[in-house]
Amino acid sequence: MSFSDQTSFLEKILNRSMEGEVIVHNYSNISGGCIHNSIKVQTNLGDFFVKMNQRFDADMFDKEYLGLKILRDANEINLPLPISSGTSENKSFIITEFFESGIRKGDFWQIFGQNLAKLHLHHNNLYGLDHDNYIGRLPQKNDYTARWIEFFINHRLEKQVKMAVDNQMIDQKLTNRFDYFFKLLPDLLPEEPPSLLHGDLWSGNFMVGPDGHAALIDPAVYYGNREIEISFTQMFGGFDPVFYKSYDEFYPLQQGFDRRVDIYNLYPYLVHLNMFGRSYLAGIEKVLNRYI
Repeated sequence: MSFSDQTSFLEKILNRSMEGEVIVHNYSNISGGCIHNSIKVQTNLGDFFVKMNQRFDADMFDKEYLGLKILRDANEINLPLPISSGTSENKSFIITEFFESGIRKGDFWQIFGQNLAKLHLHHNNLYGLDHDNYIGRLPQKNDYTARWIEFFINHRLEKQVKMAVDNQMIDQKLTNRFDYFFKLLPDLLPEEPPSLLHGDLWSGNFMVGPDGHAALIDPAVYYGNREIEISFTQMFGGFDPVFYKSYDEFYPLQQGFDRRVDIYNLYPYLVHLNMFGRSYLAGIEKVLNRYI
């Protein structure tokens, strides 16, 4: 798409979403996304962030919009304001306010830990959500469920295992091992009140916001056991130790959490297996080998 065509497209979708005429002065692609096209758009009404794609499900950005709105309504941690989502010219898109990356403040990790704990104190009666959404580009089922063990098995692990089988990523032998492992989980994982979760919280899905504190992006929201969220933060190197200390001081984790981290991270491991290939298979097998 030429510069003028892209400008015209951006003006079209922004004018659908904003009060007053929007004139695009400039736009620039933002690196870092591995799935979608991310763009900073400079206009007469300020700067906006537009993410779009024409390859995946048309409702993907609608679900991201809803997730951002749910987390912003909780009002515990910074997130960009969702402005609109939709489709146009065979492209799906989401528009949010543009967050300029700020300078990290000295208490960044402490406040981040506290604010995530405050978010997790938003509880629900059931695990799940009133709609399904996506993690990365993969569908994520959120059918309301009374018990965490059932939700974790039925709507997190089993769905990804089946997808991996269909994609010929895992064989029947490994599937049978998962079936046996599922029977062990009730004795390995505690029940907790369903907490409001970002759902996909790793180092690539937060940034230093304009105020110098953490801002969350790219959510995969649902109500779940908060241990799965804290576990995911540790998957790719982990956050600063101050973050975990601050979180635990504000909303202490149950005893033995460190022994459960790898179990919870089977979910993101399976997601990455289905998205990026067999290089994640060894991590999955390593976890199962501890129990079977």
